[in-house]
Amino acid sequence: MEELSIKIKIGDREYPMKVDAEDEERIRLAGKKINEKIKLYRDQFGIDDKQDLLAMVAFDSLYEKLQAEASSSNIGESAIDKINYLSRLISEVTD
Repeated sequence: MEELSIKIKIGDREYPMKVDAEDEERIRLAGKKINEKIKLYRDQFGIDDKQDLLAMVAFDSLYEKLQAEASSSNIGESAIDKINYLSRLISEVTD
């Protein structure tokens, strides 16, 4: 795998990092989304403290991740229930 040296700007700071070439686009998108959330919170709440803004973004991002995991889990459970139901129906027909 090819490793790239890139800089990601979050808030007013640049962070150098080495990333796999295949991950570069996703990492840059993550940095862009963080900056968008920082701007949203700054505009919405009038907060200028960088630490407060980053804490709010971190909290919001983790909440979204946990919500997506719960949703994914519910979808998986629902799919398993439907597969089991169909299996029972097939078993009843073939018996």
